[in-house]
Amino acid sequence: MTMAGRRPVQLPVLALVCLIASGISGCQDPSDVTIYEPGVYKGKTDPLLALADTAEYEERLAVRFNYQRDR
Repeated sequence: MTMAGRRPVQLPVLALVCLIASGISGCQDPSDVTIYEPGVYKGKTDPLLALADTAEYEERLAVRFNYQRDR
């Protein structure tokens, strides 16, 4: 047989191998899973959270809110 005769058989086999390989790689269990409890945040700390209680932050939010009132 020539190379042209084998090509139609190789293409479906290659597609099947790629499909199986992608399916297997998608089934891996990630090791960086964080278990959460309801109502308890266990993620990284938010550096902007400290700004939320300042008067300057509240003023900036009020200004932004007033800019959006005309929409």
